[in-house]
Amino acid sequence: MSAVGHDKGDHPRRRRMEVFAFFLLVAVLMPALAVATVGSYGLTVWIYQSIAGPPTK
Repeated sequence: MSAVGHDKGDHPRRRRMEVFAFFLLVAVLMPALAVATVGSYGLTVWIYQSIAGPPTK
């Protein structure tokens, strides 16, 4: 009896899932994180300028 997850037929499926996870990270999560970071910075600056007023020379 073999251990769970150590079957020889499981390797191609595991490889496919790793590639899918990589593309999910690259195509979905990283752009979403970048948009969220820039958006939160913009919101922070906007709220700060609403309170303190626009920058002056």
